[in-house]
Amino acid sequence: MNEARVREEIARACARMAARGWVANHDGNVSARVAPNRFLCTPTATAKEVVQADGLVVTDASGKQTGGRGKAFSEYGLHLAVYRARADVGAVVHAHPPFATGLGVSGRELVSFLPEAVVSLGVRIPLVPLAMPGAPALAAAEPFFAKFDAVLVAGNGVFAWGDDVEQAYLRLELVEHLATIAARAAAWGGPHPLPQDMIEKLLEARRKAFPGRA
Repeated sequence: MNEARVREEIARACARMAARGWVANHDGNVSARVAPNRFLCTPTATAKEVVQADGLVVTDASGKQTGGRGKAFSEYGLHLAVYRARADVGAVVHAHPPFATGLGVSGRELVSFLPEAVVSLGVRIPLVPLAMPGAPALAAAEPFFAKFDAVLVAGNGVFAWGDDVEQAYLRLELVEHLATIAARAAAWGGPHPLPQDMIEKLLEARRKAFPGRA
């Protein structure tokens, strides 16, 4: 894996999230696995629009810092738990996109009502219950890691993961896209659910593309 390229992808993802208004102040974070025991993450207390490729924190799989300036963010343990649960995951992205975050703080999960979204993300993007930061938040989220590729977190935006930074970012983007459409459709009674026979065929395609996912 080309670490220099991954560093640039992380910086670019941070800039894209900031430009789209998905983060404010020091919100959001991005991490990536670049070797079995080498991880990169965005530094804490840093606005995402100023994150630079050479300013990332380097840690081992336990979270011990081995390089870089600054310190890892407080939610880094959740990212590392995703990597432990999913050998296929190469990157995790977290942000507070307004529509998807709005669903989460309203106590609602997101149901996939577009066929393409079922293949990409499954029938639903579940809601992780509200919990205090640290061990309680990790315990609340861990049951969702194996089967899902994105989750809403009550009171804490969206987490998405993927093979690499780009895929994780695009999954986050799709979650917000779905949430935005659902909010707009509410004026006409809300999006209609997909027929069950269509869902079964779409899930079959998802299982072929992403074995083991819900």
